[in-house]
Parts: sequence; structure tokens; C-alpha cells
Amino acid sequence: MTSSLVLGGAGFIGSHLAEALVREGHRVRVFDRPHVDRLPLFARGFEVFTGDFLNPQALAPALEGAEVVFHLVSTTLPKNSNDNPAYDVESNVLGTLRLLELCRSSGVRKLVYVSSGGTVYGPPRSVPVREDHPTEPICSYGVHKLMVEKHLHLEHHLHGLDYCVLRPPNLYGPRQRLDTAQGAVAVFLDRALRGEPIEIWGDGSVVRDYVYVADAVDALLKAARLRSPSAGEPRVFNLSSGRGTSLKELVAAIEALLGHPVRVNYSAARALDVPVNVLDASAAARHLGWRASTPLAEGLRRTYEWLRASPS
Repeated sequence: MTSSLVLGGAGFIGSHLAEALVREGHRVRVFDRPHVDRLPLFARGFEVFTGDFLNPQALAPALEGAEVVFHLVSTTLPKNSNDNPAYDVESNVLGTLRLLELCRSSGVRKLVYVSSGGTVYGPPRSVPVREDHPTEPICSYGVHKLMVEKHLHLEHHLHGLDYCVLRPPNLYGPRQRLDTAQGAVAVFLDRALRGEPIEIWGDGSVVRDYVYVADAVDALLKAARLRSPSAGEPRVFNLSSGRGTSLKELVAAIEALLGHPVRVNYSAARALDVPVNVLDASAAARHLGWRASTPLAEGLRRTYEWLRASPS
């Protein structure tokens, strides 16, 4: 039985991960912001710590005795990271450097980091995108994710911390936030259920790779179990559904699920949106034994049922 800490454990991915760890019999702690109102929404069975991720004094007690740390915290989103790049780097990169110092002093054995397969590569030169594709992000969010990846490598080189990085594409599913417009599936479904128009930047031809949250959690669990790789073996893995879906195709799938057409408003394309992002997850299949198993239609149905049952 492993002692695990989920940073961001009250959030969309983190809450599902914490529950999965409990089901596997791990001792689980979660750390998230003070006054998080999502904690009552899912089963407990773990120890809860709250505080500011940027405050080492708040974070240190949660790390005591933890063997594996899952780092899911980010203070920005791709769409707002370019508004204040200095804050983006200060809060995410410097915050993670303080975390690594605490991991060192607390004896943490392994750190699993959720990076971003949707932003670190920038406009793709070839599709599907492999991990060795050039990394030329066009938003500060992607830059800070890469910086954290590099510092994890440095921490391993200097101090021996075992680590694994996952680069997921667009994740979706129950508990996804609806107030940030970050996550087309849940936001589109919510608007359709409310009879409100779906808002799309551009003409709807943008193609994305959608992975259901339970599949991403499975990858996180497998990454935590991965034995420390030998020199030259990968520590960074893309996740992928195996296919791209345009926004127009996503709307059509929602219409098929609901059984009626939905309204769509189109507005100017955003500079931060690459035209296509579909990842190659063959390395995750080889080294982690992971493949996405939830078809988009099934994931949409589960997300729809969650929205229908949600009190809000």
C-alpha cells in the first residue's frame, strides 16, 4: 500500500484520481485551495489538506510521509496565460521549484506530473504528434509546462527524484468545470441542455483529440507504477484517443446524443488555437501498457448523464 498525495485533488481530474487511488487501497491525501466547494461532491476516504500551493508552510504538512506525489496544479489556463506571462511563470514554475525542494526534504520517491499535449508542441509539423516533435508553444501555459518538465529532469539528475510526465490532449467528463469555457465537451453539452447557443471561435474546423477522464486516470495510475526507467528510456508520454474530432463534428455528436439540433454562434478565431492537435500515444502503449478505451459517443453519454443529475 502506497501513500499518495494528489495536488489539485478537489479538481476535475484530481477528484477522479483520488477516488481511484482509494479503490486500489492506497493511503491518499489531497491538497487544494482553501474553501474549495467541490470536496463534498465526491466520496472521501482520504485526508484533506487545504492551503495556497505557493506557500511552502501550507504544503509541507501534506507531503510528510508521501511516497508518490501527483502534481495536477496549475494557476492559469491556456486562454488567459498570455495575459500575464510573468504571473504564469512565477506561480507555476517557481511554485513547482518550491514543491521539489519540499519533496527532497520529505523523502518523496516519485512525482507524476500532468503537462499538456495540447499546448507544448505548438502548430504541428506532422500528425499525429509524437513526443519528439519540436516544442514551440504559442501560449505561456505551454511554455511553463515545458519549463516544469525540464526542472523535473534536472531534479532527477541532481537529486535522484523518480518522475513521469503525461501530456494529455483535451480531457473531458463528469465534474469538468463549466465556468471557465475550458473544455469544449462539458461546456457545449451544458449550453445545449440549457437551450443556449454553443459559442465557437473560428469556423469549427479546429481539430482536437478528446480523451475521457477515466482513461486519463488509468494512465496516471500506470505512470505511478512504472519502474524507474533506465538511461535512454522515456519518462514523458503523450495520451491520445487515437483520432481527431473537429468542433463541427463534436457538435454533430452532441446533436445525435440529444436527438435534436443545437444553436451555434461562430466568432473570430483565437491566436492561441492551433488548427489541429492529435497525439501519438504509441509510447504510452509500449511502456505503460495504456490505451484509451472510452469511445467519444460513450464519454459524451456519461458526461450528459452527470450534467442531467447535477443540482446546478
